[in-house]
Amino acid sequence: MKNISVIAKKTAVFLLDAFKICVRPLLGPAACRFYPSCTQYSKEAILKYGLLKGSYLTVKRLLKCHPLHAGGYDPVP
Repeated sequence: MKNISVIAKKTAVFLLDAFKICVRPLLGPAACRFYPSCTQYSKEAILKYGLLKGSYLTVKRLLKCHPLHAGGYDPVP
C-alpha cells in the first residue's frame, strides 16, 4: 500500500512539473497573487501530506484565488 502512495505522489509531482514547463508558458506572464505559486504550493502540500490531504489543501488554496483576496505569502501549513 505504501508503494502505491509513493507512486501516486511522484506521478502528481511529475504532472505538476509538466504543467509548469509545458502549459504555463502558453498562458502568458505569471500573475499569481500568492507566494509560493499555486503550482509550487500544490507540489509542497502533496509531498508533505500525501495525495489526498495535499489535493484538499490545493483546492482550498485555489478557492482563495480571486480578485477579492489580497494574496501574499501563504505557505503550506
